[in-house]
Amino acid sequence: MTAVPRSLPPTASVVVIGGGVVGLSAAHALARAGVRDVVLLERDALGSGSTCKAAGGVRAQFSDPVNTALGARSLETFRDFRARFGQGVDFREVGYLFLLSTPESVAAFEANVAVQNDLGVPSRVIDVEEARRLSPLVSPEGLLAAAYSPTDGHCTPESVVLGYASAARRAGATLLPHCAATGIDVRNGRVAGVRTGAGTIRTDAVVCAAGAWSAEVGSWVGVDLPVTPLRRQVLVTEPVPGLDPRTPFTIDFETSFYFHAEGRGLLLGMSDPDETPGFRLTRSDGWLPRLGAAVERRAPALAGVGIAGGWAGLYEMTPDHNALIGRADTVEGFLYATGFSGHGFLMGPAVGEVVRDLHLGERPVVDVTGLSAARFAGADVRPELNVV
Repeated sequence: MTAVPRSLPPTASVVVIGGGVVGLSAAHALARAGVRDVVLLERDALGSGSTCKAAGGVRAQFSDPVNTALGARSLETFRDFRARFGQGVDFREVGYLFLLSTPESVAAFEANVAVQNDLGVPSRVIDVEEARRLSPLVSPEGLLAAAYSPTDGHCTPESVVLGYASAARRAGATLLPHCAATGIDVRNGRVAGVRTGAGTIRTDAVVCAAGAWSAEVGSWVGVDLPVTPLRRQVLVTEPVPGLDPRTPFTIDFETSFYFHAEGRGLLLGMSDPDETPGFRLTRSDGWLPRLGAAVERRAPALAGVGIAGGWAGLYEMTPDHNALIGRADTVEGFLYATGFSGHGFLMGPAVGEVVRDLHLGERPVVDVTGLSAARFAGADVRPELNVV
């Protein structure tokens, strides 16, 4: 990636704060739509926040219609990414398989599938025997059913970042990694500029795509973005003998233990209910006994497989596990797309298009009215239930 220029652009039509997939997708969509002088600021390397620490899953299986629509539209982009951007992203259309072990979960996923099918997603509830055929490492103990969609899958976040960054530059956007935003100037109730360590860019429009750091960005203009950072850890195993490369992204819904093929091994993880909010990125062993127990029960053949490596990243959590996407009511020119609670990577392509439409004053490709940050001031809160 390029280094910061000695002098910043003095002006910009739009400044995007955050160089993950959401910010890059937004910068690309804006520039491609003809918005001149789009500038993106990233405090570190592009994609170095949550994006390149993601597990890479892409899906449209959600309980909320808006999330389902964002996921489905993004899947179209991931599927055609090489044709659209000239960049391969190792997209594996192996499906997502949710393993269900309680009557309540089965009923909830039956309702989810009905919502998804209405939106064109080919998901279905399947029996345990079919689930085992799809994911042979799974033990059927305690399972009642599963939910599966064959068009879900996983891809490589770093490659998606590279593809969007290259395409955004070709479209005329200026991307400035290693250039942190430090403040936003507001005059007469509207955005007037963005401050950085290298100077100020005059602009009347800002997009906050700062992920786990978005609450601070919102505070610069007096907008409450209730985003909390929460560490999640991922492990990669040594080669798994006989691993079927078509193994779906498999999730034990009761425990949140998941795995998918990663080279000749597996990428796996699980949420830690004892994790507390914060910006910690060091790996810890406290969650491993719980993970080990989940592996022993749900995929016992993996118990003897060694761990080759791993990393920690940050989820950007909101109170209802839904994203914050919209335009601020109190400060003209401030837009936000953040708080995806672990789903920002997979929704990034569609969200970039939505940000473009909001900036241009056009009807968004997906109606995100219900994702406004203002929802927390009223009663329009519906939690996303299909969170991993």
